[in-house]
Amino acid sequence: MVSKTHGTVEETTPANAAPPQKHILISGAAKGIGRCMTRHFLELGHKVFILDFDEEELKHTAEVHLKGYFKDGRLGYELCNLRSIPEIRKTAEKAAKFFNGKIHVLINNGGISTPYWKDNATMEDQATSDQWQAYVETNLTAPFHLSQAVLPYMKVSANYEQRKQENAGPSPCIIHVSSFRMLQSDPNQEGYASTKAGLLGLTHSMAVSLSEYGLRVNLIAPGRIKVAHESKEGDEKGLEWSLDEDDREKHATNRAGKPEDIATCAEFLIGAGFITGQSITVDGGASIRKT
Repeated sequence: MVSKTHGTVEETTPANAAPPQKHILISGAAKGIGRCMTRHFLELGHKVFILDFDEEELKHTAEVHLKGYFKDGRLGYELCNLRSIPEIRKTAEKAAKFFNGKIHVLINNGGISTPYWKDNATMEDQATSDQWQAYVETNLTAPFHLSQAVLPYMKVSANYEQRKQENAGPSPCIIHVSSFRMLQSDPNQEGYASTKAGLLGLTHSMAVSLSEYGLRVNLIAPGRIKVAHESKEGDEKGLEWSLDEDDREKHATNRAGKPEDIATCAEFLIGAGFITGQSITVDGGASIRKT
Protein backbone atom coordinates (compact mmCIF):
# COMPACT_ATOMS: atom_id res chain seq x y z
CA MET A 1 0.00 0.00 0.00
CA VAL A 2 1.32 3.45 -0.92
CA SER A 3 0.18 7.04 -0.66
CA LYS A 4 0.92 9.93 -3.04
CA THR A 5 1.19 13.49 -1.79
CA HIS A 6 2.37 16.52 -3.78
CA GLY A 7 4.31 14.51 -6.32
CA THR A 8 5.94 12.22 -3.78
CA VAL A 9 5.14 8.55 -3.34
CA GLU A 10 5.73 7.44 0.22
CA GLU A 11 5.92 3.81 1.21
CA THR A 12 3.43 2.68 3.85
CA THR A 13 3.95 -1.06 3.46
CA PRO A 14 4.12 -2.84 6.84
CA ALA A 15 7.60 -3.76 8.03
CA ASN A 16 6.74 -7.48 7.92
CA ALA A 17 5.75 -7.41 4.23
CA ALA A 18 7.07 -10.13 1.92
CA PRO A 19 10.49 -9.51 0.31
CA PRO A 20 10.67 -8.36 -3.32
CA GLN A 21 9.70 -11.04 -5.81
CA LYS A 22 11.71 -9.87 -8.84
CA HIS A 23 14.82 -7.84 -9.63
CA ILE A 24 13.80 -5.49 -12.46
CA LEU A 25 16.10 -3.25 -14.52
CA ILE A 26 14.39 -0.48 -16.51
CA SER A 27 16.05 1.90 -18.97
CA GLY A 28 14.64 5.33 -19.78
CA ALA A 29 12.88 5.44 -16.42
CA ALA A 30 13.39 9.05 -15.29
CA LYS A 31 9.97 10.12 -16.53
CA GLY A 32 7.00 9.07 -18.63
CA ILE A 33 6.18 5.40 -19.11
CA GLY A 34 9.44 4.27 -17.51
CA ARG A 35 8.76 6.21 -14.31
CA CYS A 36 5.26 4.79 -14.08
CA MET A 37 6.54 1.24 -14.56
CA THR A 38 9.12 1.80 -11.84
CA ARG A 39 6.49 2.92 -9.36
CA HIS A 40 4.13 0.13 -10.42
CA PHE A 41 6.65 -2.63 -9.76
CA LEU A 42 7.84 -1.12 -6.50
CA GLU A 43 4.25 -1.03 -5.28
CA LEU A 44 3.97 -4.72 -6.15
CA GLY A 45 6.92 -5.50 -3.89
CA HIS A 46 9.69 -5.86 -6.46
CA LYS A 47 13.19 -4.40 -6.35
CA VAL A 48 13.99 -1.99 -9.19
CA PHE A 49 17.09 -0.38 -10.70
CA ILE A 50 16.58 2.43 -13.19
CA LEU A 51 18.82 4.27 -15.64
CA ASP A 52 18.44 7.35 -17.79
CA PHE A 53 20.43 10.11 -19.49
CA ASP A 54 18.48 12.99 -17.88
CA GLU A 55 20.26 13.53 -14.56
CA GLU A 56 17.79 16.05 -13.10
CA GLU A 57 14.72 13.95 -13.85
CA LEU A 58 16.42 10.72 -12.76
CA LYS A 59 17.47 12.11 -9.38
CA HIS A 60 14.01 13.58 -8.80
CA THR A 61 12.27 10.31 -9.59
CA ALA A 62 14.50 8.26 -7.29
CA GLU A 63 15.13 10.63 -4.41
CA VAL A 64 11.92 12.69 -4.35
CA HIS A 65 9.04 11.01 -6.16
CA LEU A 66 9.95 7.52 -4.93
CA LYS A 67 12.07 8.50 -1.94
CA GLY A 68 10.56 5.93 0.43
CA TYR A 69 11.68 3.06 -1.76
CA PHE A 70 15.05 4.67 -2.42
CA LYS A 71 15.75 5.10 1.30
CA ASP A 72 14.72 1.50 1.98
CA GLY A 73 17.20 0.22 -0.59
CA ARG A 74 14.58 -1.22 -2.95
CA LEU A 75 15.26 1.36 -5.66
CA GLY A 76 18.63 2.13 -7.23
CA TYR A 77 19.56 4.35 -10.14
CA GLU A 78 22.44 5.29 -12.40
CA LEU A 79 23.06 7.89 -15.09
CA CYS A 80 23.74 6.20 -18.43
CA ASN A 81 24.26 7.33 -22.02
CA LEU A 82 22.59 4.67 -24.15
CA ARG A 83 24.74 5.66 -27.13
CA SER A 84 27.85 4.53 -25.27
CA ILE A 85 28.43 0.78 -25.21
CA PRO A 86 31.08 1.03 -22.45
CA GLU A 87 28.61 2.99 -20.27
CA ILE A 88 25.89 0.43 -20.91
CA ARG A 89 28.15 -2.42 -19.80
CA LYS A 90 29.39 -0.52 -16.76
CA THR A 91 25.83 0.33 -15.71
CA ALA A 92 24.73 -3.29 -16.13
CA GLU A 93 27.48 -4.32 -13.72
CA LYS A 94 26.31 -1.73 -11.18
CA ALA A 95 22.73 -2.95 -11.50
CA ALA A 96 23.83 -6.55 -11.00
CA LYS A 97 25.72 -5.54 -7.87
CA PHE A 98 22.61 -3.78 -6.57
CA PHE A 99 20.67 -7.00 -7.19
CA ASN A 100 23.33 -9.26 -5.63
CA GLY A 101 24.18 -10.83 -8.97
CA LYS A 102 20.72 -11.81 -10.19
CA ILE A 103 18.49 -9.95 -12.66
CA HIS A 104 15.06 -11.41 -13.42
CA VAL A 105 13.63 -8.78 -15.77
CA LEU A 106 15.06 -6.23 -18.20
CA ILE A 107 12.71 -3.65 -19.71
CA ASN A 108 14.34 -1.81 -22.63
CA ASN A 109 12.21 1.32 -22.44
CA GLY A 110 14.86 3.96 -23.14
CA GLY A 111 15.00 5.63 -26.53
CA ILE A 112 14.37 8.79 -28.53
CA SER A 113 10.65 9.41 -28.12
CA THR A 114 10.24 12.24 -30.66
CA PRO A 115 8.88 10.62 -33.82
CA TYR A 116 9.56 13.40 -36.32
CA TRP A 117 12.79 14.80 -37.75
CA LYS A 118 13.86 18.03 -36.05
CA ASP A 119 13.07 21.46 -37.54
CA ASN A 120 10.35 20.08 -39.83
CA ALA A 121 12.92 18.24 -41.94
CA THR A 122 11.73 15.74 -44.54
CA MET A 123 12.92 12.45 -45.99
CA GLU A 124 14.84 14.22 -48.79
CA ASP A 125 16.80 16.45 -46.39
CA GLN A 126 20.34 15.01 -46.24
CA ALA A 127 21.00 16.92 -43.03
CA THR A 128 19.01 14.23 -41.18
CA SER A 129 21.92 11.78 -41.34
CA ASP A 130 23.12 12.60 -37.82
CA GLN A 131 19.59 12.25 -36.46
CA TRP A 132 19.25 8.91 -38.24
CA GLN A 133 22.38 7.67 -36.53
CA ALA A 134 21.06 8.84 -33.14
CA TYR A 135 17.80 6.95 -33.66
CA VAL A 136 19.62 3.75 -34.64
CA GLU A 137 22.10 3.87 -31.77
CA THR A 138 19.55 4.80 -29.09
CA ASN A 139 16.40 2.94 -30.14
CA LEU A 140 17.86 -0.25 -31.59
CA THR A 141 21.56 -0.71 -30.85
CA ALA A 142 21.25 0.15 -27.15
CA PRO A 143 18.54 -2.45 -26.39
CA PHE A 144 20.72 -5.12 -28.02
CA HIS A 145 23.82 -4.19 -26.03
CA LEU A 146 21.98 -3.75 -22.72
CA SER A 147 20.36 -7.16 -23.20
CA GLN A 148 23.77 -8.61 -24.00
CA ALA A 149 25.31 -6.96 -20.91
CA VAL A 150 22.75 -8.35 -18.45
CA LEU A 151 22.66 -11.84 -19.95
CA PRO A 152 25.16 -13.37 -17.48
CA TYR A 153 23.07 -12.16 -14.54
CA MET A 154 19.79 -13.33 -16.10
CA LYS A 155 21.23 -16.78 -16.83
CA VAL A 156 22.10 -17.11 -13.15
CA SER A 157 18.49 -16.42 -12.18
CA ALA A 158 16.98 -18.62 -14.91
CA ASN A 159 17.82 -21.98 -13.24
CA TYR A 160 17.01 -23.67 -16.53
CA GLU A 161 17.14 -27.27 -15.34
CA GLN A 162 14.64 -26.60 -12.56
CA ARG A 163 12.33 -24.80 -14.97
CA LYS A 164 12.02 -27.94 -17.05
CA GLN A 165 9.83 -29.27 -14.26
CA GLU A 166 6.07 -29.04 -14.60
CA ASN A 167 5.57 -26.77 -11.58
CA ALA A 168 8.26 -24.22 -12.50
CA GLY A 169 7.21 -20.57 -12.42
CA PRO A 170 7.64 -18.07 -15.27
CA SER A 171 11.23 -17.73 -16.45
CA PRO A 172 13.18 -14.45 -16.49
CA CYS A 173 12.37 -12.19 -19.40
CA ILE A 174 13.36 -9.21 -21.50
CA ILE A 175 10.73 -6.75 -22.70
CA HIS A 176 11.44 -4.31 -25.51
CA VAL A 177 9.25 -1.18 -25.62
CA SER A 178 8.56 -0.25 -29.24
CA SER A 179 5.69 1.82 -30.68
CA PHE A 180 2.59 1.35 -32.78
CA ARG A 181 4.58 3.31 -35.37
CA MET A 182 6.26 -0.01 -36.18
CA LEU A 183 2.92 -0.81 -37.88
CA GLN A 184 2.00 2.53 -39.48
CA SER A 185 3.73 5.87 -39.88
CA ASP A 186 3.01 9.54 -40.44
CA PRO A 187 5.19 11.39 -42.96
CA ASN A 188 8.81 12.08 -42.00
CA GLN A 189 9.14 9.51 -39.23
CA GLU A 190 11.70 7.29 -40.96
CA GLY A 191 14.24 7.28 -38.15
CA TYR A 192 11.72 6.63 -35.42
CA ALA A 193 9.44 4.18 -37.22
CA SER A 194 12.18 2.02 -38.71
CA THR A 195 14.09 1.61 -35.44
CA LYS A 196 10.91 0.79 -33.55
CA ALA A 197 10.08 -1.78 -36.23
CA GLY A 198 13.61 -3.13 -35.92
CA LEU A 199 12.88 -4.00 -32.30
CA LEU A 200 10.31 -6.51 -33.54
CA GLY A 201 12.97 -8.43 -35.47
CA LEU A 202 15.29 -8.19 -32.49
CA THR A 203 12.55 -9.63 -30.28
CA HIS A 204 11.98 -12.61 -32.58
CA SER A 205 15.67 -13.40 -32.94
CA MET A 206 16.51 -12.99 -29.25
CA ALA A 207 13.55 -15.14 -28.21
CA VAL A 208 14.97 -18.00 -30.27
CA SER A 209 18.61 -17.44 -29.31
CA LEU A 210 17.96 -17.08 -25.58
CA SER A 211 15.59 -20.04 -25.33
CA GLU A 212 18.76 -22.05 -24.81
CA TYR A 213 19.01 -20.46 -21.36
CA GLY A 214 15.32 -20.55 -20.55
CA LEU A 215 14.86 -16.81 -21.08
CA ARG A 216 11.85 -15.19 -22.72
CA VAL A 217 11.76 -12.05 -24.92
CA ASN A 218 8.65 -10.07 -25.83
CA LEU A 219 7.69 -6.61 -27.07
CA ILE A 220 5.14 -3.96 -26.13
CA ALA A 221 4.13 -1.40 -28.76
CA PRO A 222 2.45 1.57 -27.05
CA GLY A 223 0.16 3.93 -28.91
CA ARG A 224 -0.59 7.50 -27.88
CA ILE A 225 0.27 7.47 -24.19
CA LYS A 226 -0.15 10.79 -22.39
CA VAL A 227 2.73 11.18 -19.97
CA ALA A 228 3.20 14.88 -19.19
CA HIS A 229 2.20 14.33 -15.56
CA GLU A 230 4.88 11.68 -15.07
CA SER A 231 7.75 14.14 -14.63
CA LYS A 232 9.40 16.56 -12.21
CA GLU A 233 7.42 19.43 -13.70
CA GLY A 234 4.23 17.40 -13.47
CA ASP A 235 4.84 16.78 -9.77
CA GLU A 236 5.63 20.41 -9.05
CA LYS A 237 2.56 21.68 -10.93
CA GLY A 238 0.25 18.94 -9.71
CA LEU A 239 -0.53 17.79 -13.24
CA GLU A 240 -2.82 14.80 -13.79
CA TRP A 241 -3.68 12.60 -16.73
CA SER A 242 -6.47 14.23 -18.71
CA LEU A 243 -8.72 13.35 -21.63
CA ASP A 244 -9.35 15.48 -24.72
CA GLU A 245 -12.22 15.19 -27.19
CA ASP A 246 -9.69 14.43 -29.91
CA ASP A 247 -8.52 11.41 -27.89
CA ARG A 248 -12.02 9.92 -27.99
CA GLU A 249 -12.25 10.28 -31.74
CA LYS A 250 -8.93 8.54 -32.45
CA HIS A 251 -9.34 5.52 -30.18
CA ALA A 252 -11.78 2.61 -30.19
CA THR A 253 -11.51 2.68 -26.39
CA ASN A 254 -12.71 6.32 -26.41
CA ARG A 255 -9.59 7.55 -24.63
CA ALA A 256 -5.86 7.95 -25.07
CA GLY A 257 -3.45 5.74 -23.20
CA LYS A 258 -2.25 6.00 -19.64
CA PRO A 259 1.27 5.00 -18.59
CA GLU A 260 -0.37 2.43 -16.31
CA ASP A 261 -1.70 0.67 -19.42
CA ILE A 262 1.87 -0.15 -20.41
CA ALA A 263 2.91 -1.04 -16.86
CA THR A 264 0.11 -3.58 -16.48
CA CYS A 265 0.96 -5.10 -19.86
CA ALA A 266 4.57 -5.51 -18.75
CA GLU A 267 3.35 -7.09 -15.51
CA PHE A 268 1.32 -9.58 -17.54
CA LEU A 269 4.28 -10.53 -19.75
CA ILE A 270 6.56 -11.02 -16.75
CA GLY A 271 4.14 -13.58 -15.36
CA ALA A 272 3.17 -15.21 -18.67
CA GLY A 273 5.63 -18.08 -18.71
CA PHE A 274 4.42 -19.62 -21.98
CA ILE A 275 4.70 -16.40 -24.02
CA THR A 276 7.88 -15.50 -25.87
CA GLY A 277 8.78 -13.88 -29.18
CA GLN A 278 5.48 -12.00 -29.23
CA SER A 279 4.42 -8.36 -29.60
CA ILE A 280 1.42 -6.70 -27.99
CA THR A 281 0.13 -3.41 -29.38
CA VAL A 282 -1.35 -1.30 -26.59
CA ASP A 283 -2.92 1.60 -28.47
CA GLY A 284 -6.61 1.62 -27.60
CA GLY A 285 -7.44 0.37 -31.09
CA ALA A 286 -5.92 3.41 -32.85
CA SER A 287 -4.03 1.32 -35.41
CA ILE A 288 -7.15 -0.57 -36.52
CA ARG A 289 -9.43 2.45 -36.76
CA LYS A 290 -10.03 3.94 -40.21
CA THR A 291 -9.27 7.67 -40.29
